[in-house]
This record gives sequence, structure tokens and C-alpha cells, in this order.
Amino acid sequence: MKLWQRISAYFSVLVVGCVMLFAQPAQAYTFNDISQLSPRIVAVEGDRRNVADDLLTTEFGQKIDVNNSDIRDFRELRGFYPKLASIIIQNAPYEQVEDVLTIPGLSERQKERLQANLDRFSATPPAAVFNEGDERYNAGVY
Repeated sequence: MKLWQRISAYFSVLVVGCVMLFAQPAQAYTFNDISQLSPRIVAVEGDRRNVADDLLTTEFGQKIDVNNSDIRDFRELRGFYPKLASIIIQNAPYEQVEDVLTIPGLSERQKERLQANLDRFSATPPAAVFNEGDERYNAGVY
């Protein structure tokens, strides 16, 4: 038993020694060093835009989009988060903003809140990038 312990200790020391001998020291890179290593990692401006980028140029960036915004966007409106926001999301898509007033089962108070804030909403066509899975309920931003 002691023989195996000695042999394994010897090989452990030998392996660690080889790693230390051939390992290169850690280096700190600057942006210029990295950009010269691989041109693929340098950001390129141009036509590379996706649906989310295109929506940010519309009312989507300034107003709450009832078809694409996630539940966290409703936090700025008093009385919307989380219950009324969930109801709005569950009943999407909407053709126009006023369609939120026709959601079945809304209380009078909820309808009043919606009516008072209609100017803070927009209704753009649903985009898959914002509506896949349950991302409107949990956008994964922590």
C-alpha cells in the first residue's frame, strides 16, 4: 500500500513539474492586442441588424409595446405590475392599443387604469425575438 502511495506521489510531482516547466505565464492583453489577434472579434458596423434593433427605432423604445414588451416594462405604471401586466401579456396580440380595453374579465378599476394610460402604449406587430417561450414573463435580466 505504501508503495502505491509513493508511486502516485512521485507521478503527481512529476506531472506538476512538467506543467510548471512548459506552462506560459499569464499575460494581460490590451484592446489593440486582441483586435490584432483575430479580426472576427472586432465589432463591425453596417447592415447587421436584427428585429430587436429595428423595433428600437420605432415607438417601441419610447412606449410600452403591448405585443412585445416584457412584464418588467410595466413596473413604471402604478397598478399594472404584476397582475394587470400579466393579463395584458396573456391576451396579446392586439391590432391596436385600444384593444386592451376589450380584454374579458377586467374590473372597472383596471379598465380605468388602462384608459388613463393608453397614450403610454404602442402596438407594433408581434416579433418572435420578444415572444419566444416565456421571455415576456422572465426576460432573464438579473
